[in-house]
Parts: sequence; C-alpha cells; structure tokens
Amino acid sequence: MSVVQIRSVRRVLEERFTGLIDMSDVAHLSGDNLHQRFLSRALAALAVQIEHQGSDTACGQAVFDGEDDRGLDAIAIDRRPRPARICLVQAKWSDKGKGGFNEADAHKMMEGVELLLDLKFSKFNRRFQQHAKVLDECYDGKTVAPKITLVLALMRTDPINRDVRELLERKIKKLNDVEDMVDYKVLDLRDFHRAVLGDAAAPKVDSTIRLEGFGQEISPYKAFYGTMTVPEIAELYGEHRRGLFARNIRDALDLTDVNVKIRSTLTDSPEHLWYFSNGITILCETIKATRKAVPGGVGDFLVTGASVVNGAQTVNAIYKSYDENPDVSRTGRVLVRLISLEDCPPGFGDQVTTNTNTQNPIEERDFKSLDPVQNKLRDEFALELSLAYVIKRGEKEPDAEHGCTLTEAAEALAAVHPNAEYAAVAKREQGEIWEDDTYHALFGTDPDARRVWRCVRLLRAVRARLEEKREELVWRAASMASYGDLLVTHVVFRQLDTRELSDQGFDWDAQLKRVPKLVDEALTRSLQAIDLEYGPTSHIIAAVRNTERIRQVARMAMRGMLSDGPVPQLISDYQAAPQAGRQVNAVKTLIELGTIEEGAILEFRPYSAPERREMTEWLAEEPSRTQAVWRNSASNQLQWRHDGEWYSPSGLARKMRYEASGVDRAAQGPVRWFLPEAGSLAELAERARAEANLLVGVEPGGAPDGEADTAGA
Repeated sequence: MSVVQIRSVRRVLEERFTGLIDMSDVAHLSGDNLHQRFLSRALAALAVQIEHQGSDTACGQAVFDGEDDRGLDAIAIDRRPRPARICLVQAKWSDKGKGGFNEADAHKMMEGVELLLDLKFSKFNRRFQQHAKVLDECYDGKTVAPKITLVLALMRTDPINRDVRELLERKIKKLNDVEDMVDYKVLDLRDFHRAVLGDAAAPKVDSTIRLEGFGQEISPYKAFYGTMTVPEIAELYGEHRRGLFARNIRDALDLTDVNVKIRSTLTDSPEHLWYFSNGITILCETIKATRKAVPGGVGDFLVTGASVVNGAQTVNAIYKSYDENPDVSRTGRVLVRLISLEDCPPGFGDQVTTNTNTQNPIEERDFKSLDPVQNKLRDEFALELSLAYVIKRGEKEPDAEHGCTLTEAAEALAAVHPNAEYAAVAKREQGEIWEDDTYHALFGTDPDARRVWRCVRLLRAVRARLEEKREELVWRAASMASYGDLLVTHVVFRQLDTRELSDQGFDWDAQLKRVPKLVDEALTRSLQAIDLEYGPTSHIIAAVRNTERIRQVARMAMRGMLSDGPVPQLISDYQAAPQAGRQVNAVKTLIELGTIEEGAILEFRPYSAPERREMTEWLAEEPSRTQAVWRNSASNQLQWRHDGEWYSPSGLARKMRYEASGVDRAAQGPVRWFLPEAGSLAELAERARAEANLLVGVEPGGAPDGEADTAGA
C-alpha cells in the first residue's frame, strides 16, 4: 500500500511544483539525480503548504534547499497570530519510503536554528535572503518573539530513531530553558498522502451526538447547540481521532498553552470547564434528530460528515485528561454547536471555519482594565496632565505626545522596578505581566500618574536610541538592541536622578537628554555581561527573559557604568561598520595564497537590517545581481554578472546598494560576498591566514580589505 501512496504523492508533487521551485543551483545534474533533488524540495514545499496554507507558487518560493541551507530546506512565516509563527522544514524524499533523518541531520538543523536566533541571516544562501527582511520585522523587539516549529518532512512510515529523537528533544529543551520558543513535529507518508488527497483522504465521520439542554436555530441555516459531557467527547474523539478535524485550520496541538489550561481545569475543578471554555463548533453535512426532541431537554442527533472546526485543542485536552484520570474529569461539561451545511451557500463552511478561528480571545489584560486603580490613573492623566490613558484593548491609541496605553505603562514600570526580574517577565509572552502578583508589584494600590508618564517617556527615549543603534549593528548586538529594551532601560534608570520623579517642578527633560549616551554604554556593557557570563553563543532573547540571568547581567552592567574605567567598545563582529585597521588585508591575503579558484562564483548577501530592507526586492528581481565571478587580480577582483564589468568587492557592494535604494555609503565587501559552503571572503581570509601560520593582527593604518571603502549600515 505504501508504494501506491508514494506514487500518488510523487505525481502530485510533480503536478503542483514543477517550474515553481528554483533548481538553478543544481542545473548541472541530469536525469534521475536532478529529479530526486526536485522531489525532495517539492516535499518541503508541500510540508509548508500543510503547515501554512498558501498557493503552490508561494510554497515553492519558500524552499531554499541547497548550498548554505544550514540544515534547513524551507521557511514559512505567519505574522497573523501573536506571537508570530515560523515554520522551518527539513525534507527527505525516498522512492522506497525510507526517507532518513540521522543525528548529523539533527545537529546541522539545530545549528541552523541557532544562526537564525542570533539573526545571522547572511550565513544562509541567496534563496533564503528573500525571507530575511520579514524575519528582521519579526525580531524587531516591538512584539513578542515568534515561535518556531521545526518540521521533519520524511517520506517514510517508520518513526525516527529513538536516539535521534532524544538528541533533537534535548537540544530543543536547551533552547526552551527560559520559555518555550521552539517545538518540532514529524510529517510522514500518511500525512502527505492525506494532504494530496484533500477531503477525500479524511474518513467521513458519522456519529450520534447527545446534547443536553439543547436549543436550535432554524433561519437562515439549521443549527443546534447544547452541552456535552467529558466522557461523550472523549468517546467521540477516541473513535474517530484525527478524522474529526478534517476541516480544521490546524490540528490539535498537544502542548499549547490552551491545552495545558484546559487539562488543568479538568484536574482541579472540572465543574468549571463549561464556564472557562469557549466551546466546540462542529460542521456537519446533515443533522437529523433520532427521536422526538424538545428544546431545553436532551436531544440525540445523527450527524454525517462531521468535523470539528473550532475547539480541536479542547477536544484533544478533554480526551487526554479523561484517559489519564476519568474519575475526576468525568464531571466536566462543555458547550457544543452543531451547524448543518444542508441548505447553506457554497463556501459557507469555509467562512465558519475561518471566522471561528480568528476572533480575538479575552486576555488577562482585559480584566485589569476593570481595576479601579486603572480608572483612577486614567482620571489623573486627564485632569493633572491633560493626557489620554487608554486602558481597554480596541480603543484608539493616543499619539505619542498625547498619552499612552495601559500596556506601555506596565512595560515602563517593569523596566524601572528595583528588581530587574520584572523586566524579564514583561519580555515574555504578554500574559505573565498581568498575573496578579506581578501586576500589583508594578502598579501598587495608588500609582502616581506623573511618575508613570515620566517612566513611559524614558522607555520611549531608550527605545528610540536603540532603534537608531540597531541600524548599525548585526547579529547578537542587533538582537540586544531589539529585545534588550527593558533591560537597558532598567540600567539607564539607575544612572539618572529620580529622587523627585513625582514632583511637578522636577526637570525630567534634563535627565532625558542624558539617555542616548547612557543607552550606548548600557547596551555594550549588558551585551558584554551576557557574553562573559553565559557565553557568546547564548541567546539574547533567553537572557532578557530569564529572571536569574537578567538580574546578574543588570548588576554587572550597572557596576561597570559606576566604575571609572573607559567605556568599552563593541567588538568588530557586532558592527555593520567595523573600524578600519582591525584586520589584515582580506582580499590581498586571498590572492597571495590562491585560496579561491579563478572563475569561482561568489554570492552577495545583505549584511545588516537596513540593507535587507532596502535591497531584498531589488536583488530578487534579477538573480544575476547577486552573483559575481572571482579573479586573482591586484585590483577589481569581481566581475558582476549583471553588467559584466569588474569591481572590487567593496566597490561593488557600495554600487549595488546605491542602485537598489539611492543610499551611497561605504561598504566592506569581504563580509558581504560569500563563496557558498565555504564562507565570506573575510572568513576565508581569516582561515587562510591561520592555516598559513600568519599573524592575525592589526596592520598599522590598514583598512580591513585594503580598499578605500569601509563598511556602512
């Protein structure tokens, strides 16, 4: 049977994705070798389509498999949920259904994830670069960091090796030490076969459903609603399993926050489930009462073609809880809606599915807007400061000079609190800052509006300076400028005179003028503290979210700022514009040692966030713009494939940015031009010098690559 299924999947991959996936890097292959590469990439595209619904064209463009893919084959980014979700796919095709995934694959894939979390996007190949601009926006620090799902798309039916699975889970657990950022799932032959067959692959669910205290809607379309017990729902799921979710936008995710809360309710207070749950919506092809049923009583309904379109996680959590502890959870009950599609217009079922899954849920923050403390603050903002203080979600936010929101106030108060751990809590998913203990620690019982407003202004000043700094930083430093805003604000606040913060006559503007310079030092000292205490490969996002780590980093940074020592400088690797004279001539070294073969094809990759923002679309319009031919010449080593002319690496990098955006700024070419699978020119030169046993030092007065241009943002 698996052979037949493989053939079906193969045929659909060929029909859907032929001509839609970039195969130019393997054009030298032919016959079955080339087709096998195509099938593997097409499988990655199909995995993207399963996880993030999109057109065949869009899913084909998500594939970046090839040289410098860093163990990953495709990427999809969905910014609609909060937090955003990033899907990273590794695909293994096999005509025999034996698609392998070993420990080396797991190590390489996790190294790719590490590079992504450190914002080292230039380490990936040119096909990845078209997605880097959106990743910059996801990791800009203005929103909660996205969640990453690793998808192993394996053309096989056997589970992955236990040692491989344990290795993968161990590495993911390390990344999730502070907060869950990464998870993984395996898609196998059964998933792909179900996907290519569409609705026909899902077993048709026919069942009898009992509703207690039911009501009904007759017009314009038939529907019934009522209560089902936990045992009844568990039995329904146990009989039909995943077939019950055939039309759902997403399957039942077992480890989501929603599932954890539902299972906790069923364990601690199952009688509260009906009140705490949003309920379950089931679309049915037909609904028919099996006996005379009177509204308000008990009704048994024969349903055909039933599918849970909202509440899949609720169903899954109920089943798990009932299976583990039936005696406790059996008293739980939940609201259920049955909607018949018998007389509905075409597409109505899809509309129900989409709308029931995209409505805004009630959050803990919404309950805090009812707190009298917030109403008092709102009145004080208006009467004493002539400013707006918006406490409810959905209300129009005031212009920056005219007020702030409850959320911004909470973040500011978390940043300036004497205990740095509140800054870490505020950087986690927003729900934690609204938990009662944290909320009361920040606002207290009688907060002063003037103090709150001045703290908000400080946070804004810090963020504005960090936004400026981020434009000239790369990698970990850029991540620090994005996600270290509350930590830096905490450190800066301790350097200011805040003794009379609530006094009307206090000159707070004079203190704010000191902020830009203080931010620069606080950023550097905080980053150095993280590197020193937790290593240069630790993740910035984890450091600013972990209560223990943020306290230690804040102490070290403040101790440094209070010392009489000189202000440290960021290392060259963290700057988009390294200082001249920090390394020996990279291009000259490569030529003298003959490191790169004549005629080798180099690849341009934007180095900083501004370059990605300005150049991504321009580079994608014409792939020849990203490539140049190398020659071992004393000058003008690169022949740009776009115009056939010869340039120096830095000169061409500068020219390209100018043509793309009109920005004329010096650019260090060796960190932007890559020999695929080998590294950047700068990295190649560094390795070549080490191998040749040359001194790796500073040549007096020498520029990094021996050219007039030095790097710019």
